Amino acid sequence: QVQLVERGGGLVEPVGSLRLSCAASGSGFNNYHIYWYRQAPGKQRESVALITSDGNTNYSGSVKGRFFVSRDNHKNTAYLQMNSLRSEDTAVYYCYARSIRHDYWGQGTQVTVSS
Repeated sequence: QVQLVERGGGLVEPVGSLRLSCAASGSGFNNYHIYWYRQAPGKQRESVALITSDGNTNYSGSVKGRFFVSRDNHKNTAYLQMNSLRSEDTAVYYCYARSIRHDYWGQGTQVTVSS
């Protein structure tokens, strides 16, 4: 069993930055692909970033060049660095861990971009 806890959300002005973290309890973190999803009010949940178990990354077109995903397997933690934030980035951000056998969601953290 793995539990995921996201932290780092909050209120930030446009063009500002935030770094989200996703801390995992349990074992085998290094075997999981870690996704970051977000869900804005009235919209479907969408994937914004992925870091695979071997460190490869991928981003949605809407965040590419502004968001950067990383992981520290020694700390069982993944990160999402968000730069040049826009109002349309306002959403609840979730991390999602997926392996061959299991998958887990975090509880989400609210990010609000507003002046």
